[in-house]
Order: sequence, then structure tokens, then C-alpha cells
Amino acid sequence: MMGDMTQLGSLMAAVMFVWAIFRQLFPDEFQRDVRKYVNKVVSYVYPYVEITFHEYQVDTWFERSKAFVSIERYLSTNSSNRAKRLKANVVRDCESVVLSMDDYEEVTDEFRGIKIWWTSSKSIPQQRAFFSYRGDEEKRYYRLTCKREHRDIITKVYLQHVLDEGKAIEVKTRQRKLYTNNKSEKWSGYRRTMWSHIIFEHPSTFDTLAMDPKKKKEILDDLMMFSKSKEYYKKVGKSWKRGYLLYGPPGTGKSSMIAAMANLLEYDIYDLELTSVKDNTDLRKLLIDTSSKSIIVIEDIDCSLDLTGQRKEKKEESKEEEKDPVKKAEEEKDKKNKGSEVTLSGLLNFIDGLWSACGSERLIVFTTNFLEKLDPALIRRGRMDKHIELSYCCFEIFKVLAKNYLDLESHDLFSTISRLLEETKMTPADVAENLMPKSFEENAESCLNKLIQSLENAKEEARLKAVEDARIKAEEEAAKKIEQNGEKLQEIDGKLGDGGGKKADQDTDILQVTNTKENGVINA
Repeated sequence: MMGDMTQLGSLMAAVMFVWAIFRQLFPDEFQRDVRKYVNKVVSYVYPYVEITFHEYQVDTWFERSKAFVSIERYLSTNSSNRAKRLKANVVRDCESVVLSMDDYEEVTDEFRGIKIWWTSSKSIPQQRAFFSYRGDEEKRYYRLTCKREHRDIITKVYLQHVLDEGKAIEVKTRQRKLYTNNKSEKWSGYRRTMWSHIIFEHPSTFDTLAMDPKKKKEILDDLMMFSKSKEYYKKVGKSWKRGYLLYGPPGTGKSSMIAAMANLLEYDIYDLELTSVKDNTDLRKLLIDTSSKSIIVIEDIDCSLDLTGQRKEKKEESKEEEKDPVKKAEEEKDKKNKGSEVTLSGLLNFIDGLWSACGSERLIVFTTNFLEKLDPALIRRGRMDKHIELSYCCFEIFKVLAKNYLDLESHDLFSTISRLLEETKMTPADVAENLMPKSFEENAESCLNKLIQSLENAKEEARLKAVEDARIKAEEEAAKKIEQNGEKLQEIDGKLGDGGGKKADQDTDILQVTNTKENGVINA
């Protein structure tokens, strides 16, 4: 036994000696050629196929390969429970720990009775770069190994299955986010940040949303139909997007509606602040940088920028600009100094132009308190496909609020509240504020009484306002009549000056009496 070991050691030493001499005698080019032919010979007898997936590719050097990320998720969920060595990562903005295969670890997977081996590895350069954009020169990769006879099934079916599963796992486990756009000054550099985000954790759902049940069901059906209509939109030749216009008085639940939409469909929200967008070009760039399965929101669009009345203004001012080129140059200079140069045309193209087709499965939502201020082209069907009016609180909405805030489905005071809601306009936000207990001593009945008192106060304020408006209107009408009568008196005086006679004196007496009565009305 000892003799065999000695012979084996001598043989290994001889091989290493010959290899060292070979490396010294022959150049690197020759060694590469020898290695290439050796690998070619081995490939004829080697019964396996190997496919390597690198973490970074040349064309996306600063962004991880989508295939690598999908494989990582797939193996973390489906195969890493069989791995002996795991690597723990805490995903950004997420408190949970994500486990994945450690480096140089191997796991097996099975697909249609075929055994597949996955290996996690990395290559470390002999010399570290002085400066690296990614801050990490280690090149990680996954290697798939399977038998040669299963090559077609693996390349044509299994890999697509892995990528689809990885995407599905991402959608299921991802943290939904609320984005807001940054100013264009922060877009430069390889670490560009067009959008900043926080984790979206708004609790609003369609169950808690204070809306008429029939209208709520209509919106729910519309949203669910949209989310499952990918093939339908492709068939009719439309981009897979839909526009919603939410309008109504302040406090009627427009923002809560958007949050409920996001929670229902599990979409991210991009809250677009138009005043921070430099021009139409930057607006398109922001659109390109949004992801699918998202809601793009512009709240209070009537207040964001002066997008209304531009067509009329251009027609009226065109002649003056042609006549005064100096004035035109000064106005152009003022426009450049302003914060945003986004135009109505740019916004229309953003919503429904060619650039809007750069993504899919998106909702575009506008909110406004004044529907009549918006340009008709902005809210036409095809851009804002569904118009949803959110109005004052009715009894059906009140019942939802009572259930949410007080856990009440019926009460003796409901009939009184129902009558007052028919006679008084109060927003759901004001109703909810009255229903919310403000101390531990308050109970459901005291909150309902508080709401009744608020409704009665609002009713009285509305009555007093109506009386005041009627008085002002009567004063204006009386003053107008006095003015008209004064003009007639002047006309009669002119006739008297021309010798109009007794008839003119009678008309003057009548008008003076009328004016006296009108003054009496105004004084009263």
C-alpha cells in the first residue's frame, strides 16, 4: 500500500514538472489552441450540455440581466430548500429575509422527468480595477447542466418556464411602491433617479370605500375586465391602457379611490407632478421610465399647469405677436425662465400618442374639482375612457361610513340622518370626521348625534346663504331698474325741453313714484 502511494505521488510530481516545462517553452497563443482542441475532443464524449447565465451583460452593464434575476427568484423559491449552503439577503425597503443559493453551491431540479443541475458560481479577476462603476468586479453567474439528449426540451420549454415562473414570483412577492418624479437636474449620471419612491401601504380598499354600491360594482367590473384583457386589446389594435377621470367636490374620496384601485390590481402608483417637469421631452422620458402594472396619476390637473384655454389665447395673440417681434422675443425669454414648459399638446401625446404604447397594463388617472375647466380634447373617450363622478354624501354612502367607523349597520337615528342628507350637501370626508370618536367617552350614539347636529348646522348655513344671495340679487335687479328709469327720465326731460306737453309730466310723476318704491325695497 505504501509503495502504491509513493508511485502515485511520483507520477503526479512528474506530470506537474512536465506541465511547468510546457508552460515555459510554449507561448500563451499555442496553449490556447491546445486547450481549444482538447475541449473539442472532450465535447464528443462528454454527455452533458452546459448553459451559463451571467449577472451582467455587455449591453446592460449597469443593470442586472433580467434572465439572471428571474432564475435567481425561481431557484430561491423552488430549489434552494434543497441547498446545504444558503445566502441571506435583506431586500431594500423590505423587512423580510430572502434566502438564495450561496456561491459554488449546486441544486437539482426536475422538469417532465428530466433532471437538471443548477450551479451558482462567480469569477474573480486576478487584478482589481482601480475604479468600477458597479463597485464590484466579481462576475456572478448561474450554470445549467443537463444531458445532451434533453437539449431541445431544456432550451425551448424549460428555460421559458423558469423565466415565466421567476416573473410571477416577482409580481407576487414584490413590495408595491409610490413614486414621485424628481426635477430633471437629478437625472444625470449612471445613477439616474427620475423617480423617487416609498413603500406603498395605503389601507384603502373597495370594501372600505364610501361609494354607492351600484357605482362601486360598475367600477370593480371595469377594472377586473381591463386587467384580464391583454389579448383583446391586442386584437383590436389598442395599447393596453385605460384612462379614468375622477371629478367632484373636494373631500369626496378621489385619492382614496386611486389607492383602492392600486390595492385591488396590485399596481404601483406614479404620482406625476407636472410643475416639476421641464418640457415635453422630459415628460416622454418619465413615461418611458415607468413600469408596467402601474397607475400614472395627475391629481388636480386643472391646477397643475395652465393647460386650459391655450387654443383661444394663441388665436387672439397671433396678430399682436406678428406685429411686435420685440414683444414676442421678450415673451419667449420669460417662458424659458419659467419652471415648466409642458404644453397641452405634449400632455395629449403623453396620454394617447405613439409614446404611450411603450409600456402595457397601465391606468392613467386624472382628478379635478372643476370638470368644466378642462380642455375637451384632454378628457375625450380614448384618453379618459371612464368618467367617474364622486359627489356629496347620500344615505347609501353614509351606511358604508357607519359600518367602517362605528361597526353599525342600523340604528334608530339612521332615519333622521337619511332625511337630513337629502336636504343638505355634505362631503363624505365631513361625515367621516363627525363619525370618528374623539375621546374614549364617546360612543356610537354620541357620534351619530354629533353628525345630526352638524347636518342641521349646515342646513341652517345653507338657508341663510340662500336668503343672503336672494337679497343681493334683489338689490342688483332693483338698482338695474332704477338705472333704467333714470335713463327714461333723462329722455323725458329732453322731450320737455322740446315742448313735449302734459303727457311728459305724467310720465315723469310715474317714474319718480317707481323709483321711490325701488329705493324702499333696497332700504328694506
